[in-house]
Amino acid sequence: MASFLLSNPTISSPFLPQKLINYEQNTRNRTTPYSRPISRSTRTLTSVKCAVDAPYEGNIPKFPRMNVWDPYKRLGISPYASEEEIWSSRNFLLQQYAGHERSEESIEAAFEKLLMTSFKERKKTKINLKTRLKKKVEESPPWVKSLLNFVELPPAEVIFRRLFLFAFMGGWSIMNSAEGGPAFQVAVSLAACIYFLNEKTKNLGRAFIIGLGSLAAGWVCGSIFLPMVPTVLINPTWTLELLTSLVAYLFLFVACTFLK
Repeated sequence: MASFLLSNPTISSPFLPQKLINYEQNTRNRTTPYSRPISRSTRTLTSVKCAVDAPYEGNIPKFPRMNVWDPYKRLGISPYASEEEIWSSRNFLLQQYAGHERSEESIEAAFEKLLMTSFKERKKTKINLKTRLKKKVEESPPWVKSLLNFVELPPAEVIFRRLFLFAFMGGWSIMNSAEGGPAFQVAVSLAACIYFLNEKTKNLGRAFIIGLGSLAAGWVCGSIFLPMVPTVLINPTWTLELLTSLVAYLFLFVACTFLK
């Protein structure tokens, strides 16, 4: 009964308080945000732009030969270019098109392909050279095989150090040629040769024999063949003893470096 009376604003009852009736009427007349009508605007909707609509990587220059299949043409170099030229072209292009991801990937891919091709060719050349040398050794006479068993190839650092030592002895002998014979220099060279051979073979007797044999062979070869050389090719102030000692230095260097 009370709800019915409240729902009808025209009905009043003495049984209901006047304040309750006034509250109900005010509530009905009040407009809420949800009851307002939706106004339709005649404005046109504008499309919202986002980062996807922007051009890819902005205004960064793009590598024009990105899709070229030949790696040499892609890097702009000759098929006979050296490894230094390949590196130089790669660094220049990466610096020029820095910031464009696809361009950098294309340049790096071409560079890696050429680098791998160069590595395979070098490896193939070394393998072919070793195979040819091995084949020639196998086809050589027995005495050649026996000689090769006494020869070894040391590291390049060892070769250059010993070459410098004996070249110094030769230069010392030439500078002191006017004062006397190179006996002291020859003795020092022989002692160095024996020392190196003993360090390699761990046999002092064998090292001593090989050293003396090398000195004797160099001295004999110098004494026989140097007089046949035209005097125009030789300094007239150089004596036969000096020239023979230079040949002996060469024999001692070969003996202590390449013999085992």
